[in-house]
Amino acid sequence: MSEHTAPVPGLDAVQLPEPGAVTIVVPTFNESANIRQLLRRIGASVPARLPCEVLFVDDSTDDTPEVIRAAAQDCAFPVAVLHREEAVGGLGGAVVEGLKAAGSEWIVVMDGDCQHPPSLVPELVAAGERAHASLVVASRYLAGGSRAGLAGGYRVAVSRGATWLAKALFPRRLHGISDPMSGFFAIRRSAVTADALKPLGYKILLELAVRSRPRQVAEVPFVFEERFAGESKSTAREGLRFLRHLTGLRTASPAARMAGFGLIGASGFGPNLVGLWALTAAGVHYLPAEILANQLGVAWNFLLIEHLLFRDRRAHRRWWDRLGRFALLANADLVLRIPLIALLVGRFGMGALPATALALVLTFVLRFAGTEALVYLPRRRGSRARRAV
Repeated sequence: MSEHTAPVPGLDAVQLPEPGAVTIVVPTFNESANIRQLLRRIGASVPARLPCEVLFVDDSTDDTPEVIRAAAQDCAFPVAVLHREEAVGGLGGAVVEGLKAAGSEWIVVMDGDCQHPPSLVPELVAAGERAHASLVVASRYLAGGSRAGLAGGYRVAVSRGATWLAKALFPRRLHGISDPMSGFFAIRRSAVTADALKPLGYKILLELAVRSRPRQVAEVPFVFEERFAGESKSTAREGLRFLRHLTGLRTASPAARMAGFGLIGASGFGPNLVGLWALTAAGVHYLPAEILANQLGVAWNFLLIEHLLFRDRRAHRRWWDRLGRFALLANADLVLRIPLIALLVGRFGMGALPATALALVLTFVLRFAGTEALVYLPRRRGSRARRAV
């Protein structure tokens, strides 16, 4: 990138590098009807004020890549398309690929449906330069901003609820960010390590803010416009992915994972008791019924732990291997607890109630450590190499 700088007209003479002062990254999924309009809007408002290049990262199953290539012929600025055969990480994963491929220090991420006004791109970058910020968020919730383009009260309520939930879970990380659900923002490439990101779904700003929060953040108000063509990709399935993503971010630290492990374990009492009631009502003796019902709790806990706590570590072992190890640890907990209680009462003179409570805590910690170490940690490379010889 050249060291030459030039003033940007109308933006307080902020000095910006050129050429390629900004890479506009646009993740797309079946947005062919919006491409030409989006590029026209970018061409009408960005290049005259700020040298730019546009990179589409595409996961489409329609002709969007072909439309992009054809429309690029009429653009006075560089336009490229990176088509992914496998949409790993969803829209957020596409943005990460764009961050890796971008050639400019400033990267602006925006949607491909024309709901984010390209005319704001130079102001996002200029605001970052003025404030010496590494992240500039286009916010619908600042004075002068609006979420008018959200279709219907349901989407408004969902957006507001998701914003409240995210800020409640990450009050420190999201301090100073009024719209963590925004998909329109500018970030310095030097402020983020793309390989450290683990996106799931379309809320990539939340991922960036939590995992690699830049020290200085600025915001610019914007009006969320109506979609130009096509239908929204916001679905109930994406909502579930968002909740899983939130859980994964919140449980990234060992202490938070242990707390989540405990809450999931407590929730397993529900299926256990329901199974015990159903089996005894069917005439099964309570001892085998207890053993069988415990397996329902184990299965329940395993499913939640798989999808909420250790989603990013499941590739290290096959699912049946993980399930077998987890079930063995969960049932060993029962076998270990009774002798431990007897030891605490008989050897150390504890009462039955405090001994039981202490045994529950000790076996819980052991089960959590065992689950991390024996079920979800990667195998050692050395042992794989020895087996391969």
